[in-house]
Amino acid sequence: MREIIEGTLPAHWIILAFFMITYLIQLGTYLFVFLKVPRYIRIRKAESFPDVSVVICARNEAVNLRHLLPHVLHQDYPRFEVVVVNDSSTDDSELVLMDMAAEYSQLRYTSIPADEKHGRGKKLALTIGLKAATYAHVVLTDADCYPVSDQWLKRMASNFSHEHRIVLGYGGYERHKGMLNTLIRYETTFTAIQYLAYAIKGKPYMGVGRNLAYEKALFFENKGFAGHYHLPSGDDDLFVNAHATRRNCAVEFSPESHTLSRPEVSFRNWIKQKRRHLTAGSHYKTVTRIRLASDYISRIILYTTLIWICISLPWRIIAGPLFGVLLITRLVIFKMGMRRLDEKNLLLPSLLLDPVFPIFMGVVWLSGRFEKKYQGWR
Repeated sequence: MREIIEGTLPAHWIILAFFMITYLIQLGTYLFVFLKVPRYIRIRKAESFPDVSVVICARNEAVNLRHLLPHVLHQDYPRFEVVVVNDSSTDDSELVLMDMAAEYSQLRYTSIPADEKHGRGKKLALTIGLKAATYAHVVLTDADCYPVSDQWLKRMASNFSHEHRIVLGYGGYERHKGMLNTLIRYETTFTAIQYLAYAIKGKPYMGVGRNLAYEKALFFENKGFAGHYHLPSGDDDLFVNAHATRRNCAVEFSPESHTLSRPEVSFRNWIKQKRRHLTAGSHYKTVTRIRLASDYISRIILYTTLIWICISLPWRIIAGPLFGVLLITRLVIFKMGMRRLDEKNLLLPSLLLDPVFPIFMGVVWLSGRFEKKYQGWR
């Protein structure tokens, strides 16, 4: 006490203080935020199914269009259309779409000619698709995605109401062998639990274009992507971050509403994808950036101070049991969240990835700051 009064607080007290503060931040995040996903119960009233336009943008996706688009076209839904924007493809996408349009009356497509002088991103293609959409409500997904059931549109569109103008869904990745696939699915699952939980709390901040719905009017009322058209990403999360509110946003993650995507098989390509997403994240609202940064930074500090205490300080008898409580809490809630999102085989890998992932994402973000600006489509 005398040392504190004299202003010479020992270093081990400071380390313990940092441990306790970050411990409480992490415990509170799981108990008061992430737990909302497994506990969420949507009260379904008399469901209405508005006419819906599914908008899909595709570039050189002939194989995926041929094999995955039928999953979208075979939805059990009263009235809907599928609008595909073929953006400057150099493969057989146009021929595939032409053949499928002859077979499916609800399929429409438009093609954007190639422009070698000016690189164009997905936002132009998506804007064209939204303008071409016939109906007032649109559901978005990607050409390499497919719904897991024929009830996908019903589950997503049934959330629209006079109040709810945005619907956040879950887009997962197929399960395959290998560490990269585990890493991709862990990041996707953790991120989904995070953004869905905050949306349930009334603080929506992002969605994923693999499974997202909103009113067409909302897009054009807010001038589309005008605020971030220059960025190579953000057609989904930045739009939601700018326009989703406590009142106008709903969530839907029943098992029938999920979509699945073909995961990257190249670690380098996945890193490039993450760099683009993190670039968009730096343009989130300030309060969102602070909230997300506090989670990553607090995890790094928590594990660092825990190791320090266990190695060289006398507080291990306190820190050990406390961390055990946090670990059990985290595993139980993460497991419950995985079950709600129909994800498997990620619990044990999460023991390693939870402390490592914030550092890994920080390195990816820093490396992206020095990378030449990406002008591609995805």
